[in-house]
Amino acid sequence: MKTSRRTLLKWSLLLTGYLFTTPLKKVFANIPLKKYPDLIAIKDGSPAQMFDVGIEAIGGMKRFVRPGQSVLVKPNIGWNRTPGEGANTQPDLVAKIIEHCKAAGASKIVVFDNTCNTMSSCYENSGIKKAVENAGGIMLPSDDEKYYLEKNIPGGKILKKVKVHKAFLESDVIINVPTLKHHSSTKMTASLKNFMGVIWDRQFWHKYGLNQAIADFPLLRNADLTIVDAYLVMTKNGPRGISTDDVILKKMQLISTDAVLADTAACKILNLNPSEVTYLKLAEDFKLGSTDIKNSNIKKIYINKKA
Repeated sequence: MKTSRRTLLKWSLLLTGYLFTTPLKKVFANIPLKKYPDLIAIKDGSPAQMFDVGIEAIGGMKRFVRPGQSVLVKPNIGWNRTPGEGANTQPDLVAKIIEHCKAAGASKIVVFDNTCNTMSSCYENSGIKKAVENAGGIMLPSDDEKYYLEKNIPGGKILKKVKVHKAFLESDVIINVPTLKHHSSTKMTASLKNFMGVIWDRQFWHKYGLNQAIADFPLLRNADLTIVDAYLVMTKNGPRGISTDDVILKKMQLISTDAVLADTAACKILNLNPSEVTYLKLAEDFKLGSTDIKNSNIKKIYINKKA
C-alpha cells in the first residue's frame, strides 16, 4: 500500500522535531548516558566550519585515527559536475577532513571514487583533486580493474563475491563522506550507497538486487566514521541532476559512527520516510546499524544560531 503524502509530511515533521527542535532532556530521558553522542547534526555553517565543530563533538579525529595509521577518505566524486551543482561531495569538506587526519598523526591519506563519468574529468571538475592535493592527501586512480581485488562477502544474500579497490581493503581507517541526494532507483543516496564507488562492477548490483546488494556490502567492511554532506542537497533528478534547480541549499551535516543511523536521519532532509529506503531495514537486519532515531543520542549544533 502506498504511503500518503499527508503521512509522509507528518513523519518528516516529527523527525525534524527530534533532530532540531525537541528538548534533549525530554527526548533522551530514558536513554543510558554514553561518552559520545550517536549522531551529531550540525546546521547553518560552511561544510568545513560544520565539520570542525562536529568532529570535536563526537570525540575528535584522534578518536578514530592513531599516529602512523593510513586513512581512506571516500567522498562522492561520481559525476563530471562542479561543486555548485550538488552531485559530488563539497571539496572544502574533504580538505578539512584530511587536515584533521594529518593533525591526528595519519601517515597516509588517500582519496578515490570509481566514477560514473570519466575519472579525470570528475576528479578535476568536482574540485576534489585540487582540494585533496592542497591539503596533503593523495588521489588514487580507480578506472582500471587492476586496482581491485576479489573478496568474499560473509553472509551476503545477493553479493557473494565482489571486486573491491585495494585502498579500501588496505587502509587502516575508512572515513565515508557521501553527499546527500535524491536517487531515481533507491529514493536516496547517502552513506551506504556511497560504497558503490569502491567496487568495480556496479551493474551486477543493479541487475540482481540493488537494495540488497547495498545492505550486503558492509558485511565485508563498514566505515569507521561517516560524514553526510548535506550542504547542497539534490532533491530531484538524482543522482546526476539536470540543473541547479534540482539543488537546495540546506547547510547541514551529519556525523556518526553508525552509517545506518546517519542515513535514517538524512531521510528527513529529503522528506522521506526511512521505510521508503529499502536498504536501511535490510542493513539494520544485518545489525550494521540502527534506524531508531527516537532512542538515539543526538547532539544538535547550530553554527550561527541567533541569540
